[in-house]
Amino acid sequence: MTAIAAVLFWASVALLVYTHAGYPLVLAVLVRLRGERVRPLSRIGPQRSNAPGAEALPTVSLIVPAYDEEEVIAAKIANALALDYPRERLQVIVASDGSTDATVERARAAGASLVLDLPPGGKVAALNAAAEQAAGEILAFSDANSDWSRDALRRLAAPFADPGVGYVCGQVRFLDPAGDNLEGAYWRYEMTVREAESALAGVTAGNGAIYAVRRDAYVPLPPTGSHDLSFPFRLAKRRLRSLYEPGARAEEKLVPTIEGEWARKRRMMVGLWDIVVGEGMLAPRGYTPLFAFELFSHRILRYLSPLLHLVALLANLALLGDGWVYAVTFVLQLALLAAALLGRWLPALPFRLARYYVLTTASIAAGLWDRARRGAGGRWEKAAGTR
Repeated sequence: MTAIAAVLFWASVALLVYTHAGYPLVLAVLVRLRGERVRPLSRIGPQRSNAPGAEALPTVSLIVPAYDEEEVIAAKIANALALDYPRERLQVIVASDGSTDATVERARAAGASLVLDLPPGGKVAALNAAAEQAAGEILAFSDANSDWSRDALRRLAAPFADPGVGYVCGQVRFLDPAGDNLEGAYWRYEMTVREAESALAGVTAGNGAIYAVRRDAYVPLPPTGSHDLSFPFRLAKRRLRSLYEPGARAEEKLVPTIEGEWARKRRMMVGLWDIVVGEGMLAPRGYTPLFAFELFSHRILRYLSPLLHLVALLANLALLGDGWVYAVTFVLQLALLAAALLGRWLPALPFRLARYYVLTTASIAAGLWDRARRGAGGRWEKAAGTR
């Protein structure tokens, strides 16, 4: 029994350390060994819309899903229309998912090319409806509260010149220095990892603030689906790469508090297990070996983190009295939980980091619990403080 507990403990700890710290190091080595440079595919600078060759740019439909976004929708459309992209090659679509405020009226008044006033069906249903009516060769997507840099769309569209590229996500920067949420720091880490993945087999996830997909590669997803998680692995099975283009930048307000981030991630994780199991993320058929390695290291092990932590804690408890090492590791695990608890009141960075890590990890398990109790749902909620 002791031997089994020791194996479970060290295996769990090793997998946790690997997925959070070891995997980025392995990526860096692979990039160097393959002679790749972690650089965006497009190195274009800002161009004027009337520059020679502008007519050769792909037509783009920029789709903005919206649910009661009257506060920000006009500004979002103004931002889209101000992009350095030929107006005649850009279609701006607002897909209102049963909004009960003035979202539809303000979107039309602001100059959107097409405004869909849809019945309530959830974010993914709104995206599917907009994609069906879109006219562009490239479908770009943005949150209603995302502000794109002027050259973002050109940079986002440029990698599609390669027919082997099916999906491109840009870089999102979170704004709210006054809050205590550490999601911005996490995303800087995450973007570094994705840049390395992009130089190898492709990214394993995107973000909702700024991304695009080739129109003929778009996959209508079920209500529990997520473009961020589903498109990269689904397209990989069709031998299409998903890339990260850091030159395509967007900014969003950050959820102000760690508790708010916990609630946001918990909602996001409700449909996670439908994607992992139901949509076939776990089914390896169609993946290249390198992409399968990335997916296992960056996605599957991350999603298993709550279970790995629980196994490590229980196995460690069973091993107490079997050597001083296990006493130390048990104290360290309890210290992490205690620091996370104290982080609610103590503003020091170590306590905030512990609280952020514990809550975001626990959100995966909480989302699974919510899925088991209430079903997958499909409706969306805006995170407080992000508008």
